[in-house]
Amino acid sequence: MQAFSFQTTRSVLSEVGATEKIGSIMKARGCKKIAFITDAMILKLGLADAALAGLKKAGIAVWLFSDVVADPPQELILSAVEQAKAEKVDGVVSVGGGSSMDTAKLIAILLNTDQPIEEMYGVNLVKGERLPLVLAPTTAGTGSEVTPISIVTTGDTEKKGVVSPQLLPDFAVLDAELTVGLPVSVTAATGIDAMVHAIEAYTSKIKKNVVSDCLAKQALELLGANIRKVCDTPEDRDARANMLLGSMLAGMAFANSPVAAVHALAYPLGGHFHVPHGLSNALVLPHVMDYNMSDASGQYLELADLCFPELKGISSDKKLDSLLEKTSTISSDLGLESTLSEVGVSAADLELLAGDAMKQTRLLVNNPREMTYDAALSIYQRAL
Repeated sequence: MQAFSFQTTRSVLSEVGATEKIGSIMKARGCKKIAFITDAMILKLGLADAALAGLKKAGIAVWLFSDVVADPPQELILSAVEQAKAEKVDGVVSVGGGSSMDTAKLIAILLNTDQPIEEMYGVNLVKGERLPLVLAPTTAGTGSEVTPISIVTTGDTEKKGVVSPQLLPDFAVLDAELTVGLPVSVTAATGIDAMVHAIEAYTSKIKKNVVSDCLAKQALELLGANIRKVCDTPEDRDARANMLLGSMLAGMAFANSPVAAVHALAYPLGGHFHVPHGLSNALVLPHVMDYNMSDASGQYLELADLCFPELKGISSDKKLDSLLEKTSTISSDLGLESTLSEVGVSAADLELLAGDAMKQTRLLVNNPREMTYDAALSIYQRAL
């Protein structure tokens, strides 16, 4: 039997309206004052209201930090930590997207250790334990609520990851109500992001394991069956709940069977052109899959019907071509940009992007086919 290890979030609460229970969850952990990490738009939309009301009802004081931005820079995180130290918080809560949750995870550990953040970049380099931590995603995409990963922008554009089990929260709270008011473009992009997580986990080269495989398949079944529903009928709370669950399962899968070249090539698009992460993944996904086909065709064939239920019944010899076609058109079908040129990338930028993608060695080693600079450049050219 294959040897493997598997780690995930300690507890999950999945229930419409569940965020109002965050106060009782933190109270049970002995918290008196918590850092509440989110972004300005979440506050404006009222998505944090239920959680804040629940914390107040539980008698827990709140220090609110709502300055999180996409692809959070290291300086922002360190500034938040200094402010939180002055406030003497003893726990951390985040209601938000992946950037807010990634920020919250690092704040929770940095508040409880003297280790500099620069020493944490990499795998299993974090020393010490974190403060109590609860995460509630407002998008069905990143899966950050169940991953031991935080992505940080260092310098002007480069992204680095902190990967350590201490970043896994005490609770992941899945509340479909939080995702109902999202713009369709965000719903679509984050949904595709979650599908990429599951696809890459299932085809990951080094740490692929039976538990992650099961989770990835179940995730794709939920995501593939519901992504169009939530875009066409945004008020469908059952479909929203299924997307959140699918996103979480995909997060559990790739946290233990890591993502690969799709993410490696997507990161520079976010760093240089501020393309949302889910859309970045969508733009390179079909071209990376085509490149990987020589080494992963059997695995892609196993996933095809789950990603796109309409492919059921198509013969195996035609199904892979249909899968590539569907992944090529899913962005435009859901109203998103489908080429790099549409998000401001030009041919003159591609060598820079390929060079930066090759720095993502933590991810590239997981790809089913070895990724080279020339291959990355070719993929960007085809995506242009």
